[in-house]
Amino acid sequence: MSQTQQRYLSAGSGVVVKNPYDSPWRWQLKDLVMLVVLGVVFGFIYWALVQAWNGLAVLMGPAGDLAQHVLQGGWLLVAPLAVAITRKAGSGVLAEILAATVEFVFLGSPVGPVLLVSALLQGLGSELPFALGRYRRFGISRYAVSGFCGAFFVFWFSTLRFGWWGQEIFGIRLGIHSLSGIILGGLLAWVLVRAVKATGVVDNYAIGRAR
Repeated sequence: MSQTQQRYLSAGSGVVVKNPYDSPWRWQLKDLVMLVVLGVVFGFIYWALVQAWNGLAVLMGPAGDLAQHVLQGGWLLVAPLAVAITRKAGSGVLAEILAATVEFVFLGSPVGPVLLVSALLQGLGSELPFALGRYRRFGISRYAVSGFCGAFFVFWFSTLRFGWWGQEIFGIRLGIHSLSGIILGGLLAWVLVRAVKATGVVDNYAIGRAR
C-alpha cells in the first residue's frame, strides 16, 4: 500500500488512515541511520564550537569565562533537528549523545566522558517541549522553548561542576546561557529545519508526511 493509499482509505469516504510509522514509538531503520548521520555531522560541529569557545574567550579578555555561555545554544542544535525530522520519542536525546560521543571519542574533546552527562541533559531539555506536544507541534515558539529548556537543564549541572553558585555574576551567566539557548539552540534550529525540509532530502521521513 502506498503512502497516499495509507492516508486515504478511499477518495470519497473522508476516512483518514495514518501511516503506522508516523507513531513516535514506531522506529524504522532509516530513522536510526538519520540519527547516526546527524550525530557524526554535529560531533564535528560541536568540536569546532569548542575551538570557537577558546578563541572567543581570548577575545573577551577578563570576561572570557562567559564565552561558553554565549555559544551554549550551539551545542543544542542536533536534538531539535533529529526530533523534527524523525518525530520519534527519544531521538533528540540519542542524537545529542551520539554527537557528544563523536566529539570526545574520535575528536579528543578536552571535556572527556563527562560530556555524555551534559549531552543527556541537553537532549532531555531540548526534546521535552516536543514530547509535551506529542511530537506533532513544531511552531517557532516551541523551538524557542526547546532551546531554553536544553540550556536551562545543563546549566545547573555545570553550576555544580564549576562552582558558580553564589558568584556575583551568577545571574549574568544564567541570563546569557538561557538567551543563547533560545537563539542558537531554538530559533536557529527552526531555520535549519525549514531549510533542510525545503531541499526535499527528508521527504521520506515523518517530517515530509506532516502537513
